[in-house]
Amino acid sequence: MAEETSHGGAAHEQAPAAAASASGYSWYVLSVLVVVYILNFIDRQIISILAVDIKADLGLKDGDMGFLGGAAFAVFYALFGIPLGRLADNWNRVKLLSIGLTLWSAMTAASGFAYNQLTLTLARMGVGVGEATASPTAYSLISDYFPKRQKATALAIYSSGLYLGGGVSLFIGALILEGWNRAYPAGGPLGLVGWQAAFLAVGIPGLLLALWVASLREPVRGAMDGAPAHSSPTPFREFGKDLSMIVPPLTLYGAWQRGPAALAINIGFAAAVSAFAWWMIKLTGNLPQWSAVALGYYAVFSWACTLRAHDPATFRLIWGTPAFICTTLGYGLVSLAAYALAFWSAPYAEAVLGLPKQELAFILGANGAVSGFVGVIIGGRIADALREKNPAGRILMIIFGVVAPVVPIWIGYTTEDSTIFYTMNFLAGLFGAAALGAAAATTQDLVLPRMRGTATAAFFLGTTLVGLSFGPYMVGQISDLAGTIVDGKPVGDLRTGILSLIGVAPIALGLLIYAYRAVPQAEATIEERARV
Repeated sequence: MAEETSHGGAAHEQAPAAAASASGYSWYVLSVLVVVYILNFIDRQIISILAVDIKADLGLKDGDMGFLGGAAFAVFYALFGIPLGRLADNWNRVKLLSIGLTLWSAMTAASGFAYNQLTLTLARMGVGVGEATASPTAYSLISDYFPKRQKATALAIYSSGLYLGGGVSLFIGALILEGWNRAYPAGGPLGLVGWQAAFLAVGIPGLLLALWVASLREPVRGAMDGAPAHSSPTPFREFGKDLSMIVPPLTLYGAWQRGPAALAINIGFAAAVSAFAWWMIKLTGNLPQWSAVALGYYAVFSWACTLRAHDPATFRLIWGTPAFICTTLGYGLVSLAAYALAFWSAPYAEAVLGLPKQELAFILGANGAVSGFVGVIIGGRIADALREKNPAGRILMIIFGVVAPVVPIWIGYTTEDSTIFYTMNFLAGLFGAAALGAAAATTQDLVLPRMRGTATAAFFLGTTLVGLSFGPYMVGQISDLAGTIVDGKPVGDLRTGILSLIGVAPIALGLLIYAYRAVPQAEATIEERARV
């Protein structure tokens, strides 16, 4: 399928990569993508400010809410991010993003009609599938609209939508929930209560935004790097193949096609991950969480084996590159703490500190938006500057994102003073956000242009199957285990749950120190290792 050339696209094809620069249309496209990402995180994070009401209305525990805010979304986001990332490498990225935006907006609205944990879980799964199109397409588009010297800055600006959307979601959610409940104290039209109305109100506008996205131009793939590439002539055949290799039980058929040894390894891994999930279910009593996690990790293993057989060069540069893996996992643990705080800070302020919902939503929302935006932009610029002096310089910014938030988390979640709590929460968000642009740019620089969508999907495995799947859930589960029974009902200890996040910092630090040492050699040998 022929792709349209962006404004200035011909010049990009003729100019050396070092001389290329972003056009005005490039910045326009980036601004649209930021709006999409803002809505992406409004739809994803609004459940945080609604958590206390959902928990009471549906009779759930902190661990259940951690699952709904984490793995119920994250596993399917990560799962479908893999084949959709490959589709972004082979098909029109603008069309793919507009379709995905339509799907996740519709499923967010459908969350407004949920009446128990199962129906809300199914809707959250649908949101995850739709949102899986966003970052693979956006990262790939940005890499083709901006040269390498501006890439971390552009990706950091795009990533600011994460924090703006997460912050706005708290304010919007609280405003709609309390306004609806005041107007309809016994339930409104169709019996909907405030948290259901909030889901509907933020889901429907995305359907209109999808039309705006569809108007964008598709750039020439790889032209900004001086290596124009063509899309696959059969993108959906390859997408179908990828999909069949990641959806159980079709994964068994895919393994069988590769031979008896591959089938035995696949079955062995499935048995091992199932046994681990069964043990964790017996230990925690949370069937949905560990079933979803087992499904996700088994599916990713099956896909990685398929990728190794069908596209060994891409496998080698992603799964076969320790620098890529350690960077992804190291940042994944940064995101574990960030996602946990993003989800639980509002319920903590409401339930533990007794702060009014509208006050905490406004302040925490503004905190999240400003700290995230400032942190990710400054972090991206500093990461680019460090990269010019040292091939592994960006890793230093990721390490900063691991170490710097520890003290603010400890102070903020042990104080009873609301001002100190808000201030420390701001600093923790600011410091953690500084790592994102550096991590994203590093993983993009470790692969060839044709592999960027797949590399983005692999990078987001770390931020979802490690960060989002376990961050909110870990806090909720530890809260339940450390909690007490009041009037016959379990009451969690969110303070202990949130402070447990500090324990992941040493693991992340070890991974990133290794990445710092390995990245220069890995980036210098990309072409050589891809040819082997």
